[in-house]
Amino acid sequence: MSTATIRGTVGGLGRRANPAFAVAVVLLPLAALGYALTVASVQQHTYVHVMAGVLWTGIDIFIGTVLGPVVGGLDDEESAAVFSRLTPKTSFLLPSLAFVTIAGGITLAQRIGTFTHAEPWLAIFTAVNLIPVFLLIGWRLDGWRDWRWQVPFALVTVGSLAWVALTIGEFQMTDPTIAIALGIVTILSVQGFGFLMPGEVRMYLEMTSADPDPSIIAAIGKQNAMLGGVQGFFQLLLILDMVYLRYGGFPWF
Repeated sequence: MSTATIRGTVGGLGRRANPAFAVAVVLLPLAALGYALTVASVQQHTYVHVMAGVLWTGIDIFIGTVLGPVVGGLDDEESAAVFSRLTPKTSFLLPSLAFVTIAGGITLAQRIGTFTHAEPWLAIFTAVNLIPVFLLIGWRLDGWRDWRWQVPFALVTVGSLAWVALTIGEFQMTDPTIAIALGIVTILSVQGFGFLMPGEVRMYLEMTSADPDPSIIAAIGKQNAMLGGVQGFFQLLLILDMVYLRYGGFPWF
């Protein structure tokens, strides 16, 4: 399958991951989120959010603290062989878990009344997530001159900034723990979708090139493993923030 198109790249990653696996790890979390947002009780909604977050955090911590050091001790060809098998699977699994965790958490906070004055905060949150992510994708994948990057970047930039402009007049302070959570999630999103995901695509493109270079695959894979550990650290901070949100907020607020 060609890697010259987005569809070809996604399809190629899916075939390497195992098509059944790729479909399942995307559709099942999304189906759980859809259930949580429509007919689920608050408890069931909480379960979907927490379980997606547990899986996302656990995988990142495992990659950063266990897999990363193990692979770091291998030579380039051995490291490349590991990442050639791992990357296609994480390319589908981690983004879906991240999206469901974030979307499930924000909607749950709105549902139970914790996230007050939400719309202007969500408008700002959307802009400061999407615009940096798209800029990083364009940089990491050398796509700034490619219309396939330019068109979605223009749409998300204009759309998100227009939403900010329409709602900024209603801006009021929300719960400080919610503001902290949004800040941490922004770091996680920009790292995950702006650094980790393009890194996985670059590894795949190198794997499928005419003359794959194991040193390039290994270098990007090790960088992604290190960033996975960083992701895990920020996710633990986010869990701490959620505990304080659940039990009355930070003592100094």
